[in-house]
Formats: sequence, C-alpha cells, structure tokens
Amino acid sequence: MERKFCNKPFFIGIACLIIGLWTSPYFILGEDAHMRIHDNLDSNIAWYKVLKESGQLFAPGDAPIGQIINGELKRNAFYTEFYAMIALFMVFPPVIAYGLSQLITRLLAFIGMYLLLKDFIVKDERAWFIQIGTALTFSLIPYWPSGMLSILGMPLALWAFLHIRAGKAKWFHYLILTGLPFLSSFVLGFFYFLTAMGVVWLIDAIRTRKWNVRFLLAIVYMTGIYLLMDHRLVTSMLLPHEPTNRDVFYESKNSLAATFKLILKNYIFAHNQDRSVHDKLILPFSLLCLVYVIWKKRWKEEKLFLFLHFFHLALSAWYAFWFYEGWQPLKERVGILNSFNFSRFHYFSPVVVYALFALSLKILADAVRSWPFLGGERTERLGKAAAAGLILAQFLILVPYNEQIYYRHSPSFKQFYAEKQFQEIKAYIGKPAEDYRAASIGIHPAIAQYNGFYTLDTYNNIYPLSYKLEFRKIIERELAKDKTIRDYFDHWGGRCYIFTAELGKHYMFSKRSERVIKDLDLNTEQFKKMGGEYILSAVPILNAEENGLALEKVFEDDDSWWRIYLYRVNG
Repeated sequence: MERKFCNKPFFIGIACLIIGLWTSPYFILGEDAHMRIHDNLDSNIAWYKVLKESGQLFAPGDAPIGQIINGELKRNAFYTEFYAMIALFMVFPPVIAYGLSQLITRLLAFIGMYLLLKDFIVKDERAWFIQIGTALTFSLIPYWPSGMLSILGMPLALWAFLHIRAGKAKWFHYLILTGLPFLSSFVLGFFYFLTAMGVVWLIDAIRTRKWNVRFLLAIVYMTGIYLLMDHRLVTSMLLPHEPTNRDVFYESKNSLAATFKLILKNYIFAHNQDRSVHDKLILPFSLLCLVYVIWKKRWKEEKLFLFLHFFHLALSAWYAFWFYEGWQPLKERVGILNSFNFSRFHYFSPVVVYALFALSLKILADAVRSWPFLGGERTERLGKAAAAGLILAQFLILVPYNEQIYYRHSPSFKQFYAEKQFQEIKAYIGKPAEDYRAASIGIHPAIAQYNGFYTLDTYNNIYPLSYKLEFRKIIERELAKDKTIRDYFDHWGGRCYIFTAELGKHYMFSKRSERVIKDLDLNTEQFKKMGGEYILSAVPILNAEENGLALEKVFEDDDSWWRIYLYRVNG
C-alpha cells in the first residue's frame, strides 16, 4: 500500500488534480468568477469580443475596427487569428474560454517544468518529489492570463531545445517547437526566449568552433512559425506607416538612484506580468543555500546554482536600467528602442526562480543526507521531509494568489461588464450604437466596448499618433492641471482615456464611491467634432452644465459594480 501511494505517477496525478481544482471555479461559478482586471478585464477580454463581433478576424492588417476610436484602430493592433486564446474566445463563452486557457496553460507549464527539472536541472532520480513539487508550484503562479504560455511555456521550449542542442532530439521535441507558437505570444514572450537561444548557440559556436546546425535551424524554425503567424505585425513593421502613440513612448525617466531601487524591487518582487511569488520563501531560502554553498566551497558541484543566482540578479538589472534616463537620447534617435520594450528579458525570471528553488531543495536534501549522527535511511527520510515541507509551504503561499481569493474584493466578471445595465443604457439612448460615439469617465472604456458601444476612448498598445493628438484636445485643460496624468498620457498614451485632475489615474469608481467631480474642464466642442455625443461617468459631475453636458439619467443594477451617470453633449 505504501508503494502504491508514494510513487512518482501517483503524485503526478495528484499535481494534475490540484491544477484542475485550481481552475475549476471558472467552470463552476461562470460569470460570478473573479479574475484579474489590469491588462485583462480592462483590455484583452473586451478586445476578443470586439474582434469577434467586428467580422475582421481574418482581415488585412490595415482593416479598421470601426467600434473603437472611429475606426482608427486597425486589425493589426489585435492578436493573430492563429493564437489559441483567440480561438477559444471565438468558440466558447468568455468565462469558459478563459477557464480553458488557464487549465491548458497550467497543465503544460507543469509538464514542461517537470521535464526540464528531471532531465537537466535536478537529475537525481531520488529527487523526483522535488521535480514534481517544484513544477506544481511553478504552474500555479499568477501569470498574465492573455499571455497563455508566453512565459509559462518557456520550460517546455527549453527542454526541447536542450535535447536538440545535445543531438538527442526526438520527433516530439520538434512538435513542441511547432505547437507552442499557437499557444503563446512572440512579441510578449518568445522573442526574448529565442534571442537567448541564439546567444547560447553563438557562445557554443565560439567555444567549440562547431556549428550546431540542428540547434540553429530549430531556432530559425520556431522563429519562422511565429513570424508567419503574426504576419500582420511583421508587415506593419517592415512597410512604411504613419507615426503611432508608441513613437512618443518615453519610458526612460529614472535617475540612477531610482534605477538601483528598481533593481532591488524587481529582484525581490518581480514584475506584475511575471510574478513568481518568490519573495516570502524561495528568495530567502535560496540565499541561505547560496551562503551554504560558499561556506562549503562547493563551486564546481553547484555551478548551475551559482549561475542562476547571478542570472536572476542580471535580469533585474537589465530590466531596471532600461528605464534609466541616460538611455533616452539614444532611444529618441533609434525608433525601435523607443517603440519596442527590450526590458522584457525579465520574462525569464519565473523559470530561473523555480529552477533555483528546485536546486536549493536538492542542496538541502543532500546536506541533511550527509549528517553522520542520524544514519543513512533516517537522514534520507528527513531530507525528503524537509524539502517536502518547503514545497508545501510555497504551495500555501500561492493559494491566496488564486484569482478567486486574490480578487475577491474586486468586481466579478458579471459585475465588471454589467451587461444588463449597459443594455438598459443603450435602450434608453434608443439609436443604433454605430450612429453615435461615447466615452467614459471613472471607468474603463473596455466595459462600454464589451457591451457594443462605439467609443472615442480606448486602451490599446498601438494606434495612430494623429488620433492621440486630436483626442488630447478634449482633455488638454485637465492635463494642464496635473503633471502626473499629463506625463502619463503624453509619454505613453496607451490609455487614451478622458482623464480628469480630480480623479487622476483612477478608473474604478464603484457605486459605493462618494467621489464627485466639482471642476471639470473639457473641450466639449472637440468631443462633438470627433463624433462624441454621450459620456458614461461613474461619478456625478457637479459642473456638467458649464461643460455643455446635460444629465440624462442615472442607471443602477443589482448585478453591476457601477452607478452610471449618462450625460449628453448639448447641441
């Protein structure tokens, strides 16, 4: 009986069951499920619905998405139709599609990390429980949902590439390189991974004076699939195009002192798109193991462990220095440095952190096993128990990061998009949505977009600079009041929102909020010129009349997070 319940296949099954339970609330709760808002509900999920209803899924890159910013947003601003996330949202209801993406991503993340640890990181067969436990905790980190395997798929890709590099590849290793591009983003993940693989190939070639042709061709092959899939993006980058908001994306503003603070912050806490939740246990534990390795002078035995510690710090330094003010003059002269975020090599961090965790657990188990005063079998069991205890502790640390727990005080999917409430607003207006334009104050425009409104405001990574400058005229007097929102809009502008000095960079005012806008100063003539007719505000505007706005009606609904004040532009 003991063998039956203490073997590797049994615990692999338990790990898969835990992943299933972790993702089950999406299927059980449906639209009552909670999920991340930033770069998710406020953007990506609404984009999928807009793209689905636009009929432009397979359209050329310059085809307009008429529902957003007067058609100035083009098809190439959205993901390729070959991306699995898009396919899921085209076929299934949004929450089910989201749940399936989570389940697929986490299962493949577990498998990939387990295989990588087993074959290349912790190869000791006695350490299978470390391999499984570390892979499970890696698969449960709070990754950026719309990225799918853009980050969490790196262990699986690395496992395949390392076998190809060693000349031991099988057909399924190439199948992985073929399939992963459909489950991940090139620009938001695998560009950086494949660049790193190219660097590894180059170092190998210099060191051994041999061209590892299979390895090189594998890198070219996977890159080629990504470029073919994302043909719109490639075409838009190669062909002449009008300036976009990315051309004035000035992000290198940090002083040297702020840069070193950012190194420390990223090293300890990571970036919000690749949070590995390593600050509470993994980082201090791995640093203790580093002290032990140095004390015991195990330089040769733990070369990989030492390299990964250095690499983790180097990734944070690279990320932080990308925002150092000294870079900005060069970025302004070299366009791609300004429009493409090369700081994102930090996407490697979760893989590095959990590889360090596995190696640290192995160092602990080996250290305990070497204790002479307990005896062989007892030290073996004690070493396993200590490692298992830390794996369990990391799992318990991760539990509160499950979206249903972490975002329990935020609106659910149903409350956020408030479909019933927004349909009532559309019915009250009583005109086809394409015949007028709306904008939002105090709430994300993605909510109106999700509900079929045609909006002048949006959150998108790339759109024409000319539109941004025209939209700016609507809010120019509000921007003049507050440097924070002025810099935020002028130096980035991805959030093309109606910012107000009184609300600042906040756009989540629930119906429980008591905030009001007392002194709004919009250019409503410019708003009308761009087609604007209605403003959907989450807070009352006390001087609406001074801005040429008339309050039409206040909308509330029990299933909504919001109270919507519908204002119409006079004349």
